[in-house]
Amino acid sequence: MNETATTACRRYRVSGRVQGVFFRASAREQARALGLSGWVANRADGSVEAVASGSAEALAAFASWLAEGPPRARVSAVTSEVCSEQTGPGFEVR
Repeated sequence: MNETATTACRRYRVSGRVQGVFFRASAREQARALGLSGWVANRADGSVEAVASGSAEALAAFASWLAEGPPRARVSAVTSEVCSEQTGPGFEVR
C-alpha cells in the first residue's frame, strides 16, 4: 500500500453538554472509522478533549463530527489547534 497522505496532529476541546452522553465512546468509534490514532478524555471543567493524528481529510471529518457529537450531546463550541503529541496506534478513551 502506498502511503502518500501526510500525517498531522490536532488537539480539540469540545464544550457543551458532552459528558454523560456517550461522547467519548462515540468519538472513539468515529476516529477509528476514519483511521485516526489518539485519545479522548473528559476534563474537570465539563468539556471533552481529544488528540487525533491522521490525514488532513480524516481530521477535517472528525472535527465536523465533533461539532455535532452523538445524538444526546449538545455541542456549544469546538476549538482546535495543531499539536506535536506523538500518538500510538489505535484510538482510546482515557
